[in-house]
Amino acid sequence: MALERGKLSNVVVVSAATTVGIVTVASSKKVYVKSIIAHAGTATTAYAQVYFVPNGGTSNDPANRIFDIQLDGGATSGTVLIEPSYPLVLETTGDALFVGAKTAAVNFMITGDKEA
Repeated sequence: MALERGKLSNVVVVSAATTVGIVTVASSKKVYVKSIIAHAGTATTAYAQVYFVPNGGTSNDPANRIFDIQLDGGATSGTVLIEPSYPLVLETTGDALFVGAKTAAVNFMITGDKEA
């Protein structure tokens, strides 16, 4: 099994009260999510979510939410690195990883591998 290594997305800016799909499985080629980086460049606290959405599921379903993130603002902006001990695996065509921002815009970047 050959893998394409590296980032799975460029930096994606998610506006407040918005959810965006970042990675979707195509043609049954598995996607391995190694890390999720979330950054809020605001002076206020930002809240964000990560959703693991199975094929046919919906992104805002609480049953699909796997992480709630609080990014503390203040004099410096907040950044969080989520790095599970084993990658999240999206394997069925249509499975997707979504990210959302609640109160302020949040920048996300996803790293990992996908089958070539």
